[in-house]
Amino acid sequence: MFRGIYEGASAMLVQEKMLDVIGNNLANVDTSGFRSRVAVNKSFPEVLMDRVERYTVVDEALNEELGDRKFIPYVNGRVPIGTIPLANVLSETVMTLQPGVVQMTENTLDVMINGDGFFVVEDNNGNQFYTRSGHFQKGPAGELMTHEGEFVVGVAGRIALGDAANYFVDEAGQIYGDNAVVGALQVVNFTAPTYLHQEGRSLLSETPGSGEPEPVVGNRDIVGGALERSNVDIVPEMVRMIEANRAYEAAGRVVSIQDELTSRLFTSVGKPA
Repeated sequence: MFRGIYEGASAMLVQEKMLDVIGNNLANVDTSGFRSRVAVNKSFPEVLMDRVERYTVVDEALNEELGDRKFIPYVNGRVPIGTIPLANVLSETVMTLQPGVVQMTENTLDVMINGDGFFVVEDNNGNQFYTRSGHFQKGPAGELMTHEGEFVVGVAGRIALGDAANYFVDEAGQIYGDNAVVGALQVVNFTAPTYLHQEGRSLLSETPGSGEPEPVVGNRDIVGGALERSNVDIVPEMVRMIEANRAYEAAGRVVSIQDELTSRLFTSVGKPA
């Protein structure tokens, strides 16, 4: 009876999540090192649907009749209501790996990775994150930091820049202060970087799907005085936003029509003969 409503509501939830992903991409179009994400949906031939009850209900009479073959139909307050065909659900979101546009800057502490890999940074609590953004600066205590306040973790830990007047970074990631090496950038990569979790801005964290970080020892190409901009392409994102909005509206109309038909049915059946 209510399958049409559940199908329409499921489609609306999927499109709502897609709009959230697209909106986040557009909001970070100017964030250096940001990698856009794509929502992945899956359709199943048949999906078990249930509703959540406030209390768990157990048919004690049925359990007594069955004996050892006890049957608890409403486990943990979830009541099966049947199956729904061709339900569309949001499976996951994955990060795209296309590089962003290169922007040359006049800041000698701005760096970018020409190829695969991520810089390692950490917050004040020691939590490590990964980023493609090399928009670095010298912190108040002389440590190399991001412009958002995270510490850059080098090969030997946090990088102390010292009191040098001039800095530059070579292709191997060595940081020089007044022609003396003061530290080396650490670059890591993952088995499946598309499954890295976005923590905000351009910060990422590892997940079971992404695998553990592995240091990139050779074939590193670090470009100093340059930044990798966001890889978000505004036009395709706007097209996807329009499509998601229209699909959401269509699903909403399906729910309204099903609700109206159900109301008519109850009215007709409830009338005295």
